[in-house]
Amino acid sequence: MECITYCCRMFLHRVEQQFLCLQKIPEFDNLYLDMNGIIHQCSHPNDEDVHFRISEEKIFADIFHYLEVLFRIIKPRKVFFMAVDGVAPRAKMNQQRGRRFRSAKEAEEKIKKALEKGEVLPTEARFDSNCITPGTDFMAKLQEQLKYFVHNKLSTDKSWQGVNVYLSGHETPGEGEHKIMEFIRSETAKPGHNPSTRHCLYGLDADLIMLGLTSHEPHFSLLREEVRFGGKKSQKRITAPEETTFHLLHLSLMREYIDYEFSELRNKISFEYNLERIIDDWVLMGFLVGNDFIPHLPHLHINHDALPLLYRTYISVLPSLGGYLNENGHLNLAHFEKYLEKLSDFDREHFSEVFVDLKWFESKVGNKYLNEAAGLAAEEAGVKDMKKSKTPLNFSLFVILQPFEDGEDDDMFETEFRQYKRTYYMTKMGVEVVSDEFLANQAKCYVEGIQWILHYYYHGVQSWSWYYPYHYAPFLSDVRNISSLTLAFDLGKPFMPFQQLLGVLPSASKDLLPQCYQHLMTSPGSPIVEYYPQDFKTDLNGKQQEWEAVVLIPFIDEKCLLAAMEPYTLKLTPPEKARNRHTECAVYCFDKELDDVYNSPLPQLFPNIVHCHVRQTPIPMDAWRVSLDHVVHRADRGALYFCGFPTLQHIRHKFYKKKTGVMVFQQSSRGENMLLEILASQELEQVEDVAALVLGKSLFVNWPHLMEARVVAVSDGEIKLVYEPSQVLYLGDTPPPTEVTHLTDKEQKEWVKEVQGLSEQYARKGIVINETDVVVYAQLLTGRKYVIGQSGKVHLEKQFAKQVLPFPYQTIVKDIKAFDSSLARFKTLEELFPPGTVVFMVGNPYYSAMGDVQDSSDVINEGRVRVVFSVPCEPQLDALIQNQHKYSVKYSPGYVLASRLGITSYLVSRFSGSIFIGRGSKKNPHGEQKANAGLNLKFNKKNEEVPGYTKRTEKEWLYSAAVEELLAEYLERFSELFDFVARNSHDDFFYEDDIWPGEDENGAEKVQEIQGWLKNHPVSSCSRASCDLQILDTGIVEKIEEELEKTKAKKMNKKVRVTVKPHLLFRPLEQQHGVVPDPDAEYHLFDRVVNVRESFSVPLGLRGTIIGIKGAEREAEVLYEVLFDEEFAGGLTVRCSPGRGYRLPPSALINLSHGSRKEHGAHKLTAIVKPQPSSSSHFTHKSQLGGLNHSPCSPFIPTQVMDTHSSLITRPPATLLIPHYMATELGRVCMGLGMGPPEFAFLYNRQSLTVCQVKLSNGLLVHGPQCQSETEAKEKTALFALQRLVTPVQI
Repeated sequence: MECITYCCRMFLHRVEQQFLCLQKIPEFDNLYLDMNGIIHQCSHPNDEDVHFRISEEKIFADIFHYLEVLFRIIKPRKVFFMAVDGVAPRAKMNQQRGRRFRSAKEAEEKIKKALEKGEVLPTEARFDSNCITPGTDFMAKLQEQLKYFVHNKLSTDKSWQGVNVYLSGHETPGEGEHKIMEFIRSETAKPGHNPSTRHCLYGLDADLIMLGLTSHEPHFSLLREEVRFGGKKSQKRITAPEETTFHLLHLSLMREYIDYEFSELRNKISFEYNLERIIDDWVLMGFLVGNDFIPHLPHLHINHDALPLLYRTYISVLPSLGGYLNENGHLNLAHFEKYLEKLSDFDREHFSEVFVDLKWFESKVGNKYLNEAAGLAAEEAGVKDMKKSKTPLNFSLFVILQPFEDGEDDDMFETEFRQYKRTYYMTKMGVEVVSDEFLANQAKCYVEGIQWILHYYYHGVQSWSWYYPYHYAPFLSDVRNISSLTLAFDLGKPFMPFQQLLGVLPSASKDLLPQCYQHLMTSPGSPIVEYYPQDFKTDLNGKQQEWEAVVLIPFIDEKCLLAAMEPYTLKLTPPEKARNRHTECAVYCFDKELDDVYNSPLPQLFPNIVHCHVRQTPIPMDAWRVSLDHVVHRADRGALYFCGFPTLQHIRHKFYKKKTGVMVFQQSSRGENMLLEILASQELEQVEDVAALVLGKSLFVNWPHLMEARVVAVSDGEIKLVYEPSQVLYLGDTPPPTEVTHLTDKEQKEWVKEVQGLSEQYARKGIVINETDVVVYAQLLTGRKYVIGQSGKVHLEKQFAKQVLPFPYQTIVKDIKAFDSSLARFKTLEELFPPGTVVFMVGNPYYSAMGDVQDSSDVINEGRVRVVFSVPCEPQLDALIQNQHKYSVKYSPGYVLASRLGITSYLVSRFSGSIFIGRGSKKNPHGEQKANAGLNLKFNKKNEEVPGYTKRTEKEWLYSAAVEELLAEYLERFSELFDFVARNSHDDFFYEDDIWPGEDENGAEKVQEIQGWLKNHPVSSCSRASCDLQILDTGIVEKIEEELEKTKAKKMNKKVRVTVKPHLLFRPLEQQHGVVPDPDAEYHLFDRVVNVRESFSVPLGLRGTIIGIKGAEREAEVLYEVLFDEEFAGGLTVRCSPGRGYRLPPSALINLSHGSRKEHGAHKLTAIVKPQPSSSSHFTHKSQLGGLNHSPCSPFIPTQVMDTHSSLITRPPATLLIPHYMATELGRVCMGLGMGPPEFAFLYNRQSLTVCQVKLSNGLLVHGPQCQSETEAKEKTALFALQRLVTPVQI
């Protein structure tokens, strides 16, 4: 629903991104999937690429994988509901018809353009996305595949076996999301419904927000891919779920913001203020700007501030109504009429803007506007002028120009206003006479549409055959006299699948129909051929994007359609008849008593299920219908807090609206934002009192997205109180053991900076925290781990991160009761480690080895577990590490490339980034369209680089030889562009006619030629990477793969049987998800690791090599790029062979190399790459980095870490002692590290300045600054290299 997309986007602009979060995924009972978004995502990821082809088998496999990943992300505990769109109500079919006609036309045009360019297209037929419609052969196959998928997962995956799986396929009538809502309404209507049920609904349609709110359930969240507005249309969608950024939109928090939006009504209305009814009215108001079933009201556009207008009008009118507009899905016509009457003032205000232009034009030409077409042309011209100036004329300006002092002008305005509306109806709707009867019918149809939609959202389909019979809506001022209308609907029956196919498909997709019906679309003698025009017009109707345009095709006459089909229905084949039916959906559950064989519908790809343990129960199609008088009552959330669901409760604050330009969906909001301001505590808190309250205790931080954490220190900027001991959660009532430290002047200044950073961080979220007197330092909860007590009993113990983060004291929440479902499943060693359990060793010898628990009954009482470990042969990477420089990409500063290419460093910098070229000239620009002629190899704002081409350091960008070759070819092909940019270096934007001014030159063709060349170059398909990512280049990764193949050939795996202390064993458990198996492990490039996360894409126990490390502000957010030893389903291509890469957090890995280093007591040589701190860190500064007690190769960016000896926080770093002769010292350090001697080289520029570069045998290439002499350049370059090699020493 495009209107609701904008509606919610606008509301997000108003309340910013507070309810968008995937930092902490809460527990969910039910997960619902609106499947069609997944089907489209996996079948045609890039409609702009006419060469793209995909097989059905690939589509099915990708859909299965997407479903698995979504299930793993949410981990539903009770219900997993998959809903595919079935036959839709007729009201929706009109929108589906327009969308499919447009997509077919766009596909034809793209193919035509490609052929005109001489492109050779594949001989295989392209995937027609219109086949994703009920009744097609593709959908029938997909349904069988989904049934197989459900049976397979329930039979083989333990995480699915406690869940009821519902599958409502294309054969069950109704849109997917509405079938889901029918189920939810049915469940909530049951007497035993648990009001604390936690719902998660996945889908791409924005109307899911509205549907979720109509449920009035307190714990309801939406899961969807990241929303990006303003991106390139040609940009390929990411199909791999592992590479997709997902967001949870918490409707619980959105409800609270809606409450704030209309809170002033509390003191204005005479009846009870009811948030549930306010939300119902908010949903209704969203319908007025258009949706899938009715068009938007004239000139009422979201991007022209329609929503604030709707809300202001509502707030002003509601106190006089005596009740709400939307009464549980029933429209109160009397109240709605009064609301529309007030809202209709907008029609006159809008026309007054147009009328000013009419009067001005009349004064110039001396002719009144009595001609409808001329009036329309002037209106459109006025709208264009207003768009261009971006300062629309308003009513007050008209008053200045044409005061309404005499009745003649007033009468003239009303006359022109009526004529203006008459012109709209005559030109848009094609009527010859705009009579009172016509306007009354328009009003009735529109209000009838609003009521049908309300029923659809609150009670389900009330009429399958009703639809809005116009492409356009009436003016607000013409929706009058509606309070006495009688609105009744005939339920009827849904179309059969083939009837819908003929109703929505264009003739270009006729092959999707049974053969016997296809001629009805194309034969000149067909009685319905007029409904399938080969060409048609579209009308933007005030919108800006082409996809928003009205598709002007005729509405199908249902009786004519059915009559035309009837003679040919008998010719359907048996398989076609099987597709042309409605069937019920089913619920599937695991039943270990059943043991059958389930045959795969695609055995060449998916094997038969030899032991199927699934019980299937059909559900009648009307089983979930609720009565029209059903009223939804929302249960109070109460005092119990459900972790992961954000809330504005618990902290005293005020709220107000203010324009602050909050960034939402990558765009700055132009309107007001809802800001929250935390109120100061009534009691002045002293740091000693705060320490007594919170030190050593568990509480909640990061309001309103509350997260549990353990407090280890507090500070007021003068003193710091640190908790001792730091490893135990303090629960006592006596004052906690603390150590007091007085901060130095330098530390006090750093504390002030830290507080400023915290304030800015909250301000970006729309939260004003005011003055911070005390900062609390805490460690976030990472999960729970089974711990063995002294008596041999096991219990779940909370685990906290090593990293210590600062939080303003006024933003923490204490003393709340939180719901915790993490009940211990195991209480004894026998229960935790029964025979057959898979475990991993976290002690030496055999560190990281995977094994199976054996019968341990004879040793379990002694606190031992017997395990048989498998110890595979490991690849030898030491030689490759030593010689990695031979395979690494070499990077040089921009001035080095510039000197070789004979151009300036400025041109290297500009062309490697973005070069925007507009139409026309600087003096006479043609529109706002612009093309990017840059190489797009670096992204400063996003802090991204392109591996193999560019690399960002703290001071500059570096470029590889590949960039030099690319720029050389660019320069040879389009030297005139380089010359022009060089002459106009002060400009950020360039124009075609300025670059190619000759009459015989066509700038637009030149730009197209440049873009075509860039598009066909391999660089266009290269992926970006964060500049904070340490990586091994593709050449090194290839060598690692070669070593792995050599190791596989040896086949030297061995089995060992040992008796182990249980604390040295790690058992993969869902309850321990998020817990790092070995918190002491340090990770480096080239390290060997093993996956210990079960039921995820990477098989349990699969080994791999770290080829990339992505730093993060928080320890739990670090990601390691791993090249795995084997290809697997769902594997990514991360600078490696297809299907072998993946990105994993530290909680999913055990580091083999760390165990080896620990066993031998020394660190082997690894890639000497100093980790780059994340550029988005708000707290990092030199003294913090120097004083942290963590591994120099630790990829996360801690802000504070406890010192284990003194418990003091943040000590200043020791000063590095560097000898006077840096080059000599560099050679000595290289020798100490087992490296070869450094190799120095010199470069010279035209100013006689010297630049030195040093190459080390580990592949590190360092450039120094420009200097006057070779000696100075060499010494400074050696110093830079030493700084890269030597890490600070801590005291």
